[in-house]
Amino acid sequence: MARERATALLLDFDGVLRRWDPAVAAGVEREHGLSAGVLTDIAMQWGRLQPVLTGKVSHADWVTSVADALTESVGSPERARAAVEQWQRYRGEVDTEVLDFVREMRAAGIRVGLGSNATDLLDADLAALGLIGELDVVVNSSVLGVHKPAKEYFQAACEALETPPARVLFVDDEDWAVRGARAAGLSAYRWSGPEGLRYLRAALAPVSR
Repeated sequence: MARERATALLLDFDGVLRRWDPAVAAGVEREHGLSAGVLTDIAMQWGRLQPVLTGKVSHADWVTSVADALTESVGSPERARAAVEQWQRYRGEVDTEVLDFVREMRAAGIRVGLGSNATDLLDADLAALGLIGELDVVVNSSVLGVHKPAKEYFQAACEALETPPARVLFVDDEDWAVRGARAAGLSAYRWSGPEGLRYLRAALAPVSR
């Protein structure tokens, strides 16, 4: 049986609407004499990351824990803190092609939400990147207390979009998130870059105002 045509869009933030230039972290690591990739390796350790993504600890606490772990590696708290603080000052860049697409869809009557596993810094990041007002809803895992790919996350996102799951198209650059969305009843598309916008335009139905 054919699926219902989507009338709402749920976009991942990191890797879809926001891009990160890996050269920034690499430059910080070189400047401070750190091994390549160590900042990301420490920051993304799941035992450290999961609490901040579910609101159990703050972004500031998470950053401190990254610096503490880095200190064990480099032996200097001052050097570790300086490197982490410099790394954190970079907040990524908006993919302007994706933002133009978001504006196009909203103008056509499609509700667009941001669905992110994020920390309590998300609102500040959206403001810094000029994205306030560009989305109909923002669904932040650290506010919900549950993260993708949990079914409860996607249920909450659909409720925020005021759209049933069968009419929501979810876009993410991670396979596990796409699988979770489909298990929750949403349509889902694995993002690999702006070449996917043609498919997304075809998949979304204009909504009469």
